[in-house]
Amino acid sequence: MTGSARDRLGGDTVGIGFVAPRDFPAAAALDRTPGVDSLWVGGHIASRNPSPEPMAWLAGLAAVTERAVVGSAVVTLPLYPPALIAKQAADLDNASGGRIALGIGVGGEYPQEFAATHVPTKGRGARTNEAVELVRAFWTGEPVTHEGPLHPVSGVRIHPPPLQRGGPPIIVAGRGDAAMARAARLGDGWMPYMYSPRRYRQSVATIRELADRAGRDLADFGWLAYIPVCIDDDGERALRDTAAFLGGTYRQDFTELARHIGAAGTAAEVAGRLAAYVEAGARHLVLLPCRREDDTIARILTEVAPQLRRT
Repeated sequence: MTGSARDRLGGDTVGIGFVAPRDFPAAAALDRTPGVDSLWVGGHIASRNPSPEPMAWLAGLAAVTERAVVGSAVVTLPLYPPALIAKQAADLDNASGGRIALGIGVGGEYPQEFAATHVPTKGRGARTNEAVELVRAFWTGEPVTHEGPLHPVSGVRIHPPPLQRGGPPIIVAGRGDAAMARAARLGDGWMPYMYSPRRYRQSVATIRELADRAGRDLADFGWLAYIPVCIDDDGERALRDTAAFLGGTYRQDFTELARHIGAAGTAAEVAGRLAAYVEAGARHLVLLPCRREDDTIARILTEVAPQLRRT
């Protein structure tokens, strides 16, 4: 799969991506692995557990890769000045040959990082919406004057512009109605997390309906799904490990929820589960391996991906 991130995420071919390991040599090796279409990084400024800052980590990932789309999954957009994000993403897009995707969210699960950056949690949705429009304006490479209530600027020019025409695709993440509305009106793609295939299908219908009302064409829109994944010949053990992994991240009991929002089990069960997301409308799967030291990625690429691409 070749071309810009915008072209590669907006097509109808099923793509396979992974949340990148926090080890640059390992990430570089994944980039060279056939069948890996994208690599993604997340992170926070001040989270409960140790975490990288996503834009710094994205820069490192772009530097050690040559082929895969590299994206943020996600950057908490309201924490950043729009000019800073626009400049960072534009420079990375040029340096990477047009391989950058900007996954964004509104955050809120870690109030301390809003306090640390002196940004109120209240109104973060409106702050994000205004920032998306301003980032796109900056990406034209021309002077921008913007009178918006939260980010007013006058005659500010961010250049050179990104390599990708229109800039890197902005992929909206989230779970609720406001996120779907943001994706339909402002996004270049949709990447929900902790969604079952049934809920993903419903979200596709909702976004299409909202875009249609707004008179927006979604022909090149990217339909992504962020999915925890674990393969084991003992399917129940894979499910337990997935629940333990998610529980460690969110400090909740995910035993039952893991059955619905992840793909855990034998290779055949994982293939069937991921195929259900594809049938629900997903075209690019961003997979979060729940074990880093096993052969999950290799088994997905050799045993699961061929079936999905046929689907």
